[in-house]
Amino acid sequence: MELTNDLFINNKKIINEEIAELELLYEESLKFGRILIEKGFITEEQLDYSLSIQKEKGGRLGWILLSLGYITRLQFFETQAQQLGKHFVSPFIDKLVKTLDRQLLEKINADEAIKYQAVPFKFNKKGLLIILTAYPEDKRTLNFFRKRFDAEEILEWVVTDLDISNIVKKLFKDYLANLTIMGLYNRNPEESAYKRLSKIQIALIAVLALAIAASFYFYPVTTLIILFSAVQLFYFTAIFFKLITSIVGAKRKLINDKNNEIIKLNISEYPVYTVLVPLFKEPENVVINLIKSIKNIDYPQNKLDVIFLFEECDKKTIEIAKSCKPPNTWRFFYVPNGTPTTKPKACNYGLYFSRGEYLVIYDAEDMPEPDQLKKALAAFINNSPDYSCFQAYLNYYNKYENFLTRMFTLEYTYWFDYMLNGLHTLQLPIPLGGTSNHFRTEDLKKISGWDPFNVTEDADLGIRFSAEGKKVGIIKSTTYEEATCNIGNWIRQRSRWVKGYMQTSIVYNRHPFKMIKKIGFKNWSSFQLLVTGTPLTFLINPIMWAVFLIWIITGTNFLNGLLPNFVEIAGVISFIAGNLILILINFAAAFSRKYYRLVPFAFLNPLYWVLHSIAAYKALWQLIFKPFYWEKTTHGISVIKNVPVNEKL
Repeated sequence: MELTNDLFINNKKIINEEIAELELLYEESLKFGRILIEKGFITEEQLDYSLSIQKEKGGRLGWILLSLGYITRLQFFETQAQQLGKHFVSPFIDKLVKTLDRQLLEKINADEAIKYQAVPFKFNKKGLLIILTAYPEDKRTLNFFRKRFDAEEILEWVVTDLDISNIVKKLFKDYLANLTIMGLYNRNPEESAYKRLSKIQIALIAVLALAIAASFYFYPVTTLIILFSAVQLFYFTAIFFKLITSIVGAKRKLINDKNNEIIKLNISEYPVYTVLVPLFKEPENVVINLIKSIKNIDYPQNKLDVIFLFEECDKKTIEIAKSCKPPNTWRFFYVPNGTPTTKPKACNYGLYFSRGEYLVIYDAEDMPEPDQLKKALAAFINNSPDYSCFQAYLNYYNKYENFLTRMFTLEYTYWFDYMLNGLHTLQLPIPLGGTSNHFRTEDLKKISGWDPFNVTEDADLGIRFSAEGKKVGIIKSTTYEEATCNIGNWIRQRSRWVKGYMQTSIVYNRHPFKMIKKIGFKNWSSFQLLVTGTPLTFLINPIMWAVFLIWIITGTNFLNGLLPNFVEIAGVISFIAGNLILILINFAAAFSRKYYRLVPFAFLNPLYWVLHSIAAYKALWQLIFKPFYWEKTTHGISVIKNVPVNEKL
């Protein structure tokens, strides 16, 4: 009975504290709103409406007013400074930066300036003067500067958050450029694609080539039998592995596990969530749809940190995005020009300015389901801290447009709904998709973010998490994209993906025995069958087709008796069985999402694989001669422009 009374008293105390906190927040908000009215920035009606939203959904009044477009960033921070009794100096920021005491910068780095949203300006008679943002008013910032600069008094001049970002970019330009491009290489060169084939790998390839050549010279028939058997065995094994993993994934997909929940939190309990959106040379309709989709995300707006990432040279896309008038709370960052010009480089730049405890990346043509962030948050909360990332499903909204989009949809459905689910269930390394990856931001920073030199940076990142002892999971939420409907565009996109898989295979096969020791033989084998195996099966496929077609035309013994009949027949059976497995997987995928109109196209998968082989040989050529070249996928070419995200899994 005493325990029950104590519990009641404790709960009552917590409730009273929460009520007092809410009352204080409301009083501060009302004071803030009154200052805005006095300045003529908002009307009484706008204040009342914003306060009603705050009362219903929580959050800071300033961010609500910003997201509604009632005030500008300058007005928000100017009013915040006035409420706190601080000087607002954003209008003079350019002059101030020129007179800043550069010697003080030797005691602070870019990471600390970003973390505390402040930089030292100069010492005067009263103490250390710092330039900082007015949100949140954090005593940790003042304590940090007191201790670091041995200053008894700290004087504060307030600027906007964008001003702080711009100051950091100017003052730490070289450091940020190096961090963005060479951060991973500097941390661990062995995990970066910047370093291509190692000396050991080159030596092994040379020795293997010489051994095969010598073997052909002395034992041509035996060598041919061994090579042919090895090729067809690997071909079938890699495909059979996909079948088994997909079956496991299909079983898991039917289970409503804890990664598919949406937790209920008070608004104040939601962590800040960063949304990174890299854009480059995007058409107007794509940018418009993207902004609509992100606005549609069901997450407290005051806890959403949206960062659009543009290349400095891409003036047209920047102007299109500005003309769409996105919420004033969103930030536009311009990635400095430099080599390589890749999506992962842009993402790294945004990563180090992100405010979120969690972070997600969306591509230009993405339409995520509105509750995706809440599902991802639930997955992070309900699982162990070992999970650094959760991948959402990807699928296509223009699936019925033509043959290519139909096949692409079948492929994505089996890959994300079945294959990745199976890898997750079996606790095997997961090569991520290029979008809708949800990260613990600190974990992502600890492994130096994305590799700017790997053109399939997502797959590389999933494997690197595994190598670092971290896990990747799957959430049952879909982001819809535009399936490329043009063969030339498809080849460009797919060759880049395959080249990235080749790069990732090279990186994590530099020290295979170390890798086995680090992740275990099971995980290493899965990596070889999936990441190394996928490009190899595409490259092998034309050989298997040639064997099959010659066998059909000429019958057995088509190699003039060089191969025993059973070896030839085994090769043909392996080819047929492999293609039947892929047809079966695609057939099941069509039923998974009730895409019944796609069922007949599952039987055409062998023809679709011919395109993969073309892309794979192009990727191999580029790997040798243009390893870091990023082939841009053209978006917005589909005749289907707007599709509501309302499909059920």
